[in-house]
Amino acid sequence: MLELSLYSVYILLTLMSVFFAWKLMFAFKNFKMKKLLSAPSMLNDLPSVSVCIPARNETHAMTQCLERVIASRYPKLEIVVLDDSSADNTSTLIKAFAHAGVRFVEGSPLPDGWLGKNHALQGLLNEASGSYLLYLDVDTQIMPDTIGQLVAYAQQEKVSMVSVLPRRQDGWRISVMFGTLRYFWELILHRPSAPAVASSAWMIHRHTLRDVLGGFEPYQRDVQPEAKLAAALMARHSYRFIISTPLLGISYEKKWASQVDTSIRLLFPVLGGRLASNLLALVALLVLNFPALVLVAGLFSGWTIVQTMALWLLCIFGALYGLYLDKVRQKGWWLGVVLWPLVIAQEFIVLVISINRYLRHRVMWKGRPITAPRKRQAVGTLTIEGGK
Repeated sequence: MLELSLYSVYILLTLMSVFFAWKLMFAFKNFKMKKLLSAPSMLNDLPSVSVCIPARNETHAMTQCLERVIASRYPKLEIVVLDDSSADNTSTLIKAFAHAGVRFVEGSPLPDGWLGKNHALQGLLNEASGSYLLYLDVDTQIMPDTIGQLVAYAQQEKVSMVSVLPRRQDGWRISVMFGTLRYFWELILHRPSAPAVASSAWMIHRHTLRDVLGGFEPYQRDVQPEAKLAAALMARHSYRFIISTPLLGISYEKKWASQVDTSIRLLFPVLGGRLASNLLALVALLVLNFPALVLVAGLFSGWTIVQTMALWLLCIFGALYGLYLDKVRQKGWWLGVVLWPLVIAQEFIVLVISINRYLRHRVMWKGRPITAPRKRQAVGTLTIEGGK
């Protein structure tokens, strides 16, 4: 009976590996830019762009982010940074770049019913004047030709919104080696009704966002407003998701603790905001790490065909993860293959914390609560109000 159960789990893992391989191959084939789309001589013919950066207590990364944006070769560029009631010197740092054309916007008091970041995004929409808005997180970095490439891609594809999975350009750091699987799950779980999206860098046509979709007002307490916008535009065939390349030049540097905090905020709602679906995800993570547990048990009970099969499955999932890392990291993908069981174990712990905090209504974003009041909880479902 025990052997039958083991083989049933192995069959399930084999099916999961086929599913992962299919989703990753789809992503690698469809979520990419194949060539340089805009030559320098073409830039003057492209529309204006407003780079919109919401900031709250971001002195650690603001300087490098703004220096990269200022170095852009895009000619029709506006840079708008909104300080969302920072408690540190973020506002002073932003104002120090006024000589380089950076426009400082002081965030207004947070009204009832709004999530802080969503209100900041709306404030940037109200202030920006470009034909396209490029929303950037402070820990995101771009290259001089990035904006021109994105605008040319959006116009070539005839879409209103493009979001980009950023690369890690830095090397052997804990934040890289043990990074969360946030974007990995975006590729695996992508589907037309809930397309993959990246919060760190996404561009949208201003008229479409403001006049067609109603700005951020309809999404004022959504955990990922950009995901809702992407889904709405995907239904109109007007959205694209791409994986950054060295040519496109979008990267990010995010501390390990910050990645974990973001995953805690996102995992529960991304998995449906229901306890049942999140518990199912926990079971799936346990199943994914089952081969590693079998191998550890084999160190004490002896090596059998069971351990051989477990090693084979572990190698398959490690290889699939390595293929993903090869696309999103400059180096170190092979170490990620070795660390796959530990990364899955970390994801399991983070999901447990995410479930616990959402059920207890204790999820925070930079000092502000983002979960719904208890009176809005329905039977069997947790109504989510939150943000990245």
